[in-house]
Amino acid sequence: MTTTPGLTTSAAVRPGRLVGVLAVTQTVGYGVLYYAFSVILGPMSNDLGISHTTAAGALTIAVLVAGLLSIPVGRRLDARGGHGLMTAGSIIGSLAVLGWSHVHNAVQLYAVFALIGVASAMVLYEPAFAVVVAATEPARRAKALLGITLVAGFASSIFIPLTGRLVDRIEWRQTLVVLAIALALTVPLHGFGLRHVSAAGHHERRLRASPAWVLRDPAFWLLAATFVLHGAALAVIAVHLVQYLISLGHPAVVAATLAGLLGLLSVTGRVVTTLSTRWLPMATIVGIVLVGQGVAMSLLPVVGRDLPGAIACLVLFGLGFGVASIATPVILLERYGATGYGTIAGTLAAPILIAKATAPLGGALLAAALGYRTLVLLVAASCAVAGLLLFLTQRLPVEARSEQGLSV
Repeated sequence: MTTTPGLTTSAAVRPGRLVGVLAVTQTVGYGVLYYAFSVILGPMSNDLGISHTTAAGALTIAVLVAGLLSIPVGRRLDARGGHGLMTAGSIIGSLAVLGWSHVHNAVQLYAVFALIGVASAMVLYEPAFAVVVAATEPARRAKALLGITLVAGFASSIFIPLTGRLVDRIEWRQTLVVLAIALALTVPLHGFGLRHVSAAGHHERRLRASPAWVLRDPAFWLLAATFVLHGAALAVIAVHLVQYLISLGHPAVVAATLAGLLGLLSVTGRVVTTLSTRWLPMATIVGIVLVGQGVAMSLLPVVGRDLPGAIACLVLFGLGFGVASIATPVILLERYGATGYGTIAGTLAAPILIAKATAPLGGALLAAALGYRTLVLLVAASCAVAGLLLFLTQRLPVEARSEQGLSV
């Protein structure tokens, strides 16, 4: 059997094991490091005697730290692979969540979440995708990425209700101890599951990718603008949708249920997107989806007061809620190839994560000044513009990578 350059033999022979390991660790990682926060927020704020806004700032800190670390983490992945990095990230994350269970003021909370941001940069989608890209054959990459994101797409559906039940029974501090133990289980999964998976072949390990040549490509900046706009829009909706639906006249329980559709539909959207690549390029499919999301959000203020209208808009919007996760690595690979993928993906991820971290606060300020209707229409415009920019990237030529793009 032959393998492509940059693959280890074990990874090429048993890609299913790699996908299984990362699917589990991504589900647990997102569930503990991100989604559990929404459930812990209320009781934690009350116990610490701080406002919900102050407490929510901790998660913003974590996302900002993850964004700032995405480029150096990408370089490390290209140079040495994900085995040591992701194992260390699981350890840091477990200890940080355990430390979270012992905080007594906002300063301690923010310090712990800075560590959670470090762990997130080391263990969530970006490093996981870089491992898959380096360790699987090109023909299998899309299927491998889909497998991981399909399973991890249920992280919110699993960990939000699980965390809620635990908080009801053992309170929030003990709940965090349980979650820290759950995250600690990813340490052996990363430690043993990735131990035979290299980042690249012998020649590529001697090279350190530089993003300089990518930054000279106008399409890269269009891609960055696309996913910054889209990421910011999704972050705003994730935080403010329930309140907007309530303002439209829906009961709080109904509003929360409708918002919950987004997580479930994101999995469906990923499957549909991947299957559609048989007929259309990924960028074309995602561009259509993003414009569709813009249309859905623009109609929500018009038809959203009626339950069927709100459902129709959120179904259309929800189908695109998770497409960026599966589309970004595929689009980057199609345009720039696999060599130096970690650095390139990290460079793109940095502004996207910063936008996701800051957009909810900006959305709150806009909603207070101009109203939720205006905010939702701005989200609609952001999605539509993002889709149009993605179409535009396809019209720009792909330049061959030069040796100047690599440094020894």
